[in-house]
Amino acid sequence: MKRIPHTFTIVFGLIVLAAVLTWVVPAGEFLRQTVDGREVVVSNSFHFVDRAPQTWQIFSAFFNGFVDKADIIIFILMVGGAFWILNNSHAIDVGVMAFLRRVQRLSRYKLIGKLGVDNIIITLVMLLFSLFGAVFGMSEETIAFVVVFVPLAISMGYDSIVGVCMCYVAAHVGFAGAMLNPFTIGIAQGIAGLPLFSGLEYRLVCWLILTVLGIAFVLWYAHRVKAKPERSPVYRLDDYWRSRAQATGESELTLRQGLILIVFFLTIVALVVGVLAFGWYIAEISALFFAMGIVAGIIDRQGADDIAKLFLAGCKDILSAALVVGLASGIIFILRDGHVIDTLLYGLTRSLAQTGEVASLGAMYLFQTLLNVVMPSGSAKAALTMPIMAQFADLIDVSRQTTVLAFQFGDGFTNMLTPTSGVLIGVLGMARIPYGTWLKWVWRFIVGMIAVGFLLMLPTLWLTLPGF
Repeated sequence: MKRIPHTFTIVFGLIVLAAVLTWVVPAGEFLRQTVDGREVVVSNSFHFVDRAPQTWQIFSAFFNGFVDKADIIIFILMVGGAFWILNNSHAIDVGVMAFLRRVQRLSRYKLIGKLGVDNIIITLVMLLFSLFGAVFGMSEETIAFVVVFVPLAISMGYDSIVGVCMCYVAAHVGFAGAMLNPFTIGIAQGIAGLPLFSGLEYRLVCWLILTVLGIAFVLWYAHRVKAKPERSPVYRLDDYWRSRAQATGESELTLRQGLILIVFFLTIVALVVGVLAFGWYIAEISALFFAMGIVAGIIDRQGADDIAKLFLAGCKDILSAALVVGLASGIIFILRDGHVIDTLLYGLTRSLAQTGEVASLGAMYLFQTLLNVVMPSGSAKAALTMPIMAQFADLIDVSRQTTVLAFQFGDGFTNMLTPTSGVLIGVLGMARIPYGTWLKWVWRFIVGMIAVGFLLMLPTLWLTLPGF
């Protein structure tokens, strides 16, 4: 079996590849202007500029990426530290086992027994997180849920990958097939000059299809792993989680642990309310979990110094994942400072003019998908591509709504495999899954979802759909 390179090795290799592109691809730029508070590309403004090939910058990319992604890096460290304090009480582990013991009793009911309690749990959890991703663009928030669903999946006889799928993958499948996501659909439709959240009916159909397929795939994989645990690519890596589950398997929930779980539950409620009602983002969520960790430590009768030491231990445990976020962000700096992203976009629009509508749609979709690998920010990508793609759609007689759909799908699926995504790296760090191992497992699923996404776009070319 071939040894999978370390995550740092993979990402640094991509930085070097990006630097090579700045020597090969001509440098060019679009002019940009601010419209209604958003930076958009000026039509027909592309021009070549002096080359800026990147050399020694491959070594400064880490620093620049670290500064640029400081908010996500700090968020990962604070969440990691807070949950280390909470996990010291073993409240989540004992609570998960107590939950499973109670749920298993439901199997005495004929219908539930036939469907399988574990299957019902996985389906309902994934459905909920997919809905969160579709409605308000849940992404960074999933990092905090990994420490709940990975132990749950392990305790049910699965692996850490199933636990990650229950929250992170489900949310990002919903994110890709979103109906109301303001961070992708809202911005893209605004730039394209479309009514906000128009085309909702067909997007709802897309979300349902993608979510059902995602859940079906995870259930299939979970069944294989439970039947033969050695099939899991993280079987040995999950020894950490299995040892925790075994240590707390027969323990009864104490009063202090119960109070800590109540604090955790209230934290999650505050998180959902804060995001939906008050527009909370990383700063507020970080503060929320930091406060949760301190309160959990106090309830667990830890002294101030002990809480501080536990917090630092949690930061140390998750530090590697946080550093990868900064390193991966360096890829974008190399491409941007080398002035090659706009050139690639300009070349695509020119080549599309020579193809039919199906091929043009496929090329737009493929470009959005590949661009997302190096630029996972949906809002930034919308500002870069939609002013051009929307006008190009008019030229080839394709609905602008279809172009938004191509952007939406292209922005969503590859979030689950790109090393430039700070959220993915944070999730994998919390779950203790190496990036290389994850990539080897997930790429087939992503390719399948990309193919389904393309098939879902084709009816918009030939049928009269609401909003299209």
